[in-house]
Amino acid sequence: MKFMGRFIKSIGMLFIFFGAAAFCPANASDTSVLIQSELPDLVGATRFTGPILVAGEPVPTDIPRIREGLEKEILLTLWNRSQVLLWMKRSSRIFPPIEAILKKQGLPDDLKYVAVVESALRPHAGSSKGAVGYWQFIKSTALKYGLEVNGCVDDRRNLLRSTRAACAYLKKLHGQFGSWALALAAYNMGENGLAAAIEVQEVNDYYFLYLSLETRRYLLKIAAVKMIMQAPEKYGFILTKNDYYPPEFHDRVQFASPGRLNLNLVARAAHTVFKEIKDLNPELRGNFLCKRTYDIVIPRGEGKGFYKRFKPLVAQWMVKNNRKIHVVKKGENLTMIARKYGISVLTLLQWNNLTFKNYIHPGDVLVVGGRKK
Repeated sequence: MKFMGRFIKSIGMLFIFFGAAAFCPANASDTSVLIQSELPDLVGATRFTGPILVAGEPVPTDIPRIREGLEKEILLTLWNRSQVLLWMKRSSRIFPPIEAILKKQGLPDDLKYVAVVESALRPHAGSSKGAVGYWQFIKSTALKYGLEVNGCVDDRRNLLRSTRAACAYLKKLHGQFGSWALALAAYNMGENGLAAAIEVQEVNDYYFLYLSLETRRYLLKIAAVKMIMQAPEKYGFILTKNDYYPPEFHDRVQFASPGRLNLNLVARAAHTVFKEIKDLNPELRGNFLCKRTYDIVIPRGEGKGFYKRFKPLVAQWMVKNNRKIHVVKKGENLTMIARKYGISVLTLLQWNNLTFKNYIHPGDVLVVGGRKK
């Protein structure tokens, strides 16, 4: 009886996995649903011919253990079909900016699949090792490649800035190791660890190095993701144009925050809500802006008139929070403003995070007294 119970349960799980539509009668009323719900034969999914390339370099599938490893990654990836479907849906929104940056940097287009393997194209993806963002930078590497990571912002979650940093890092690794396979292995395990393995083993070919299981699978995962995402119909993913998430178009604004400001001021000036600003700018941390310069995106069409709406909101906030502020008028300079309020120019610069090289413009809001933050 226990055996029969397990057998029935197994049949039930197969029914759920393969989808009820696959068992519908041939005369089902909605044949389009039936066709789109069919799953490919798993054996067929592991059959591939011709060269398999990653970043223009061949994966040596003529070596039995390499082919077995690639087949394993294909099958494991296809088992989580809901995740693959989400990759594809997100790709129409996330890939175009990545592709544009890769092209500008002269890097292989295939490197975009690294972001799929690393984060599933999610800005808030994180690991137990402290890696964060689309490209899964740890903090030290992020800082080394020009990303800002602090209590105000985390650029690892910014698609454009993190992609540029990933390009710089991958370029450096390719120059160091001489192949994209080794560069990607180093991206996964760290360049020092890979360099040590190459020195000890006296082998300079990724596919013949003895590395950690994770790193040995890394290139094959990328290859499997590429194969599936480039030919989704072969693997049973039949999507229409409307199934993909649409690209997002925004306006970009830059401004200097004179101190601790409620992020909702930006939302109000952009004629939207707090959540929309956070969703559009996942790098922003917390509920408040810091005293720094920001470069963020807002809903399309709201850039026009943003500064005119934003500046009085900032002035009201600063007054309400016991900070004496000054709105710069035409013809004024830092020396004149400092003298007017009986403070030194150096103090004025410090309170507003400015240097002698900065320029001020009519309408700028400066802190000239009160609480400092």
